[in-house]
Amino acid sequence: MLLAATVTTLLTAVVYLAASKRTSGIGFPLDDAWIHQTYARNLGELGEWAFIPGTASAGSTAPLWSAWISLGYFVQLDPFVWTHIAGLALLALSAWLAARWYAVRFPERKHLAWVMAILMPLEWHLAWASLSGMETLALAAIALLCFYWLEGRRVGILVVGLVIGLGVWIRPDALTLMIAPIGYLALRDREKRLREWLRLGFGIAVPFVPYLAFQRWLSGELWPNTFFAKQAEYAALRELPLAVRLLTQAGIPGEWLGATGLQTGGPIIGVLIVLLPGLIISIQHYSRSRQWAQLIPLVWVGLYLAIYAIRLPVTYQHGRYAIPVIPVLLVLSFEGMLRRIWLRSQVARTRILSRAWVLLVAISSLTFWLIGAGAYGRDVAIIQSEMVTTARWIEDNTPSDAVVAAHDIGAIGYFANRELIDLAGLISPEVIPIIRDESALARHLDDSGAEYLVTFPGWYPELTAGKSPIFATGALHSPAAGGENMAVYAWNRSSFAPCAGCAILAAILAREG
Repeated sequence: MLLAATVTTLLTAVVYLAASKRTSGIGFPLDDAWIHQTYARNLGELGEWAFIPGTASAGSTAPLWSAWISLGYFVQLDPFVWTHIAGLALLALSAWLAARWYAVRFPERKHLAWVMAILMPLEWHLAWASLSGMETLALAAIALLCFYWLEGRRVGILVVGLVIGLGVWIRPDALTLMIAPIGYLALRDREKRLREWLRLGFGIAVPFVPYLAFQRWLSGELWPNTFFAKQAEYAALRELPLAVRLLTQAGIPGEWLGATGLQTGGPIIGVLIVLLPGLIISIQHYSRSRQWAQLIPLVWVGLYLAIYAIRLPVTYQHGRYAIPVIPVLLVLSFEGMLRRIWLRSQVARTRILSRAWVLLVAISSLTFWLIGAGAYGRDVAIIQSEMVTTARWIEDNTPSDAVVAAHDIGAIGYFANRELIDLAGLISPEVIPIIRDESALARHLDDSGAEYLVTFPGWYPELTAGKSPIFATGALHSPAAGGENMAVYAWNRSSFAPCAGCAILAAILAREG
């Protein structure tokens, strides 16, 4: 199983990196990866936990991931090499864990676990995430490890708690995994429930309490700035009906549901579309046999997606926040599928349908895998041609002490090394209360001495209205994908002067009147 997972992962790396190389070169498919790289470089080279050297900040959602990447800087490895190796290792590990967990859940057909080890790296969301420079697959691996341990009774509940608590250092979302051991204890070990729950709580608290103290030291809050900033930025989406938000988190296109502000993304946009009947079969099987503990992983998936639907119902970047649940859905769906697959059945109808389903899964898996490679290449090209190109222009064409207001800050922080005002609030938490109020943002930029504004014009129509950029990338990749070019604007206190002048004139006229 490990060999199958490793070989398929390496093949995925070759295909996806080749797609990236062909379009724009090796890079990352989203700007947030450069945020991790900036924290990692400052930690590895300067020994500082900071985005801007000399200023500690809580802008990293995944401090353990940033710290792991920093090892590459400490030993002076190329950041792409070290980060991509880490992501690919997590993909192979997740595939191996998924196969082992499947074998525990379905021992009657555990000889087919190698198929799961291959299916996982071919799932295009997971392949994309493995080379994204992000911590996404680390959370997925932790979830698989917890379910594997709990169902196979491999370790004590204390160890499971320690892993969940440690997972919070990867992403705060890992705390949702508490539902798994709590559920297993409630359904299986009732006579030892209190003692085991105490062990679970202690195990979680050992890494979790230091995490809270770390965040408190950085920002005065118990959670990273991203926890508050993202919710504030997309607060308007929470006005959509909850059912719509839940369905779009799963992958139903927002346009189908009248939610035009939500991009298409989510777990089922891939091979899971074809495997979805298998998930239904698994639910029916365990419900009828009253093996409720076997459905706890699905409860976690529902809880995880529901929290995002309620608090952060975004689906951009291929639904990347929902990607950690995909391995769990794959295992449960594959297991259910195999309960109905009989390739050598004496019944012709069963044999034909079984073979057709297997063929459809294989074709859809490979098709989406290749489509995902193209999407990965385009995403990297957009970041390279927009964010990285703009950052390098700022580095070459602005004073070293310039104050730059920007959204996004990742590549600018890494390449330009300027004093930054983060319009997304990740390293500038004072922006969070006014994050969607452009008039208040303009006043804040004035008060903060901003000299340049860097953004996509459509993101801040009021801040950029009537202004001509002093630089725009002019690249083709973003417009071809329906976006626009990133631009740099000169910013000074006179930017909103006409409005201020009108207010002064009105006051004078009122006094004369």
